[in-house]
Amino acid sequence: MPDESLPQDACGVFGVWAPDDEVAKLTYFGLYALQHRGQEAAGIATSDGRSLLVYKDVGLVAQVFDESSLASLRGHLAIGHCRYSTTGRSTWENAQPTLGGTSGGTVALAHNGNLINSAELREKLADAHGGDLRYASGEVGRGNTTDTALITGLLTADEDRTLESAAMEVLPMLRGAFSLVFCDEQTVYAARDPQGVRPLVLGRLERGWVVASETAALDIVGASVVREVEPGELIAIDEHGLRSRRFAESARKGCVFEYVYLARPDTSLNGRSVHEGRVEMGRLLAAEHPVEADMVMPTPESGTPAAIGYAEASGIPYGAGLVKNAYVGRTFIAPSQTIRQLGIRLKLNPLKEVIRGKRLIVVDDSIVRGNTQCALVRMLREAGAAEVHVRISSPPVRWPCFYGIDFATRAELIANGLNIDDICASIGADSLGYISEKGMIAATKQDPDELCTACFSGVYPIGLPEENQRGKDVLELEFPVRDGVDPTDVGTLDVQEHDSHQGTMLDVDGVPIGSSVGGSEALTRP
Repeated sequence: MPDESLPQDACGVFGVWAPDDEVAKLTYFGLYALQHRGQEAAGIATSDGRSLLVYKDVGLVAQVFDESSLASLRGHLAIGHCRYSTTGRSTWENAQPTLGGTSGGTVALAHNGNLINSAELREKLADAHGGDLRYASGEVGRGNTTDTALITGLLTADEDRTLESAAMEVLPMLRGAFSLVFCDEQTVYAARDPQGVRPLVLGRLERGWVVASETAALDIVGASVVREVEPGELIAIDEHGLRSRRFAESARKGCVFEYVYLARPDTSLNGRSVHEGRVEMGRLLAAEHPVEADMVMPTPESGTPAAIGYAEASGIPYGAGLVKNAYVGRTFIAPSQTIRQLGIRLKLNPLKEVIRGKRLIVVDDSIVRGNTQCALVRMLREAGAAEVHVRISSPPVRWPCFYGIDFATRAELIANGLNIDDICASIGADSLGYISEKGMIAATKQDPDELCTACFSGVYPIGLPEENQRGKDVLELEFPVRDGVDPTDVGTLDVQEHDSHQGTMLDVDGVPIGSSVGGSEALTRP
């Protein structure tokens, strides 16, 4: 529905080191494969070994980039990002990659996840700049209010450190979920938090390396899967090859909701096919909550694998009772009141001839507020369904996520205030069944002690800060933007003056930068 708040993942990240390839286009296609992880903004940074260029804007990957912008992004390495905001509002200033710099070069960074000690990190960064963040280099001083900008600022706070040594010092300070790709002019880096909450995988090209949020992004660029980036690991890739260092011991707590909903079905997580995991959830759901019916149908597309499994285990025929409008996703046109009243028909429309007179089992992956399921049940009844039985391939969502999923607030979660019978009555179904937490975990084939189930259980594996230090807006309006600085400037790469003595252009922080022919437009807001 237009007003429904569905679970959204924080972001998708992609990095590539491949001197003989068009790295900007590889990154574009990698981000295209990761678009489901974030639809608010997209950006790519590239380096040719001398200068680092960035191009980013709000919108979908295909809206932000075209042939001209990609052609301006030359080099042998690149990182990219598609964003859904979890810390920092959805504004252009907060698009990624974020930028920072020292006298030795420029740093670009992309982040999937969410830090829970952002307020503490902000104080550390302020202390490094004499207590006033207006004098911080990079995007923090220009009003970027993301935890990602704080990481970038800390990595570039000490000009005497190399980026790699800075990373080994800064990464252990971070608490929460972070899968990072970052780079300077010569090297691509990847790092993953000690819990490995969000996925991050390493792939091999014929003459290069790729790092991405999901294996599906490796597939689309023709890279073979090597392994996961391990929790607590820092990887560096440059002309000397790949090297690995450990900044923390692994204490794996992978997000179980990646298996339920977030990851693409053609992705593999920690050795388990996401599609197979979801089909198995459907099989176990059928065993736990059987009901007599004429047809099993999914809520497309997220409920499809579980519906296949439910039909297979129950012996009840599988059918497609709904048609999804493939072009309804992100839209900048607000629906009129008439269209809003039609609600879910913007996305789904029933096949009346298939539905009429049948007892239906409708399988979906989760219920958040319940708005969608309520409208769906009503629509199916209007199309002639005799009975509507709802089955959900995850347990009731009762708790918010602080590790990179933008759920509704706890007060908005329907399962927080109602029991299952009450939820069933609220959505108007004939019956409602959720898979058990034990069944969901069993379907993932992961060690239960190595999964985060906080949104279902309320057990948070990484201790949370005080309530006033949590939430999406924790860094908003905490400090003013530096006097005279336009907050819509892209960051350390904006050319402000020219150093005639050295023949080198400088940014507002005095960091030397450069751009190759055709790259100047990549330095400003597109």
